[in-house]
Amino acid sequence: MRKESKKFLEQYLNNTSPTGFESSGQKIWLEYLKPFIDDYIIDTYGTAVGIINPGKEYKVVIEAHADEISWFVNYISPEGYIYVIRNGGSDALIAPSMRVNLHTEKGMIKGVFGWPAIHVRETTKEEAPNIKKIFIDVGAASKEEVEKMGIHVGTVATFVDELMELGSNFYSGRALDNRIGGFMIAEVARQISDQKDKIPFTLYIVNSVQEEIGLRGAEMISRRLKPDVAIITDVTHDTTAPLYNKAEQGETKCGGGPVLTYGPSVQNNLLKLIINVAEKKKIPFQRSAVSRSTGTDTDAFAYSAEGVASALISLPLRYMHTTVETVHKGDMNHVIELMLQVLLKLKAGQDFRYMK
Repeated sequence: MRKESKKFLEQYLNNTSPTGFESSGQKIWLEYLKPFIDDYIIDTYGTAVGIINPGKEYKVVIEAHADEISWFVNYISPEGYIYVIRNGGSDALIAPSMRVNLHTEKGMIKGVFGWPAIHVRETTKEEAPNIKKIFIDVGAASKEEVEKMGIHVGTVATFVDELMELGSNFYSGRALDNRIGGFMIAEVARQISDQKDKIPFTLYIVNSVQEEIGLRGAEMISRRLKPDVAIITDVTHDTTAPLYNKAEQGETKCGGGPVLTYGPSVQNNLLKLIINVAEKKKIPFQRSAVSRSTGTDTDAFAYSAEGVASALISLPLRYMHTTVETVHKGDMNHVIELMLQVLLKLKAGQDFRYMK
């Protein structure tokens, strides 16, 4: 990896961008992208879009989402303990003993998710931690003291953790879902900028907000851009890790290459093109299937306006929605290469309809 790319990866992944509050991460992403694009758009809710070859009739999107799961302060007890609700799919089970940052207008406040000692719990019949039980301690003795710190109902809290290399082949940290996707599409844009004479269409590099609470950013920007084609990248589960049921959840693994999904929102002719490119360029890939929706921004783009030919290229990931989300470096490179080669293969005006 280039030195500049790795620096961007670390800065972007270590920044916090909770759902609904993504602007700091979007600034980092867009600043890195600007040398490789011709123009950009920022929409009302913070989705960022880099544009290469503006003004062409045929329009193509590559997309990831920028937001990460977090917590909202929901109640402050008289004793100064803070109770929370989810902002996205945050996992209460992993919260106890985690450190958190509370994002206030006065700056960052440190806190911890406390938990009673094992000595005083009935461990033989206790319930697992849940959203009703977990709480944050910021070192205050009263509600008034908490509020003087700038913390109030609606303040956002995020887990504290940073990107690290795990062994020689993996990255691990929080919010790889899906800022690692934002990194990958930025790298595609960097490489395509050197070959933009080979793409006869307008390319939008889209980093959407608010995916974690219902694909909302993609829903909004898809209506604005009205693309002809959308290729989405997100993470998916490494089901070879312990406690997965492969008969129910399929078999995909870190190190096996990008995962290509079959499902109603995935346009089959576009998917065939991606598979043909992968096979011709000898890019390893895996397959998965969904019975209804993909649960990713693919669905928002596919069903926007009159329908957009959409496909999903996923990055296998272990331990989703934890602070140790883990991906394989080789898979990252193969996702970038596959997206790049598909863009170079696409033709302006390419018609993906099943019947003409």
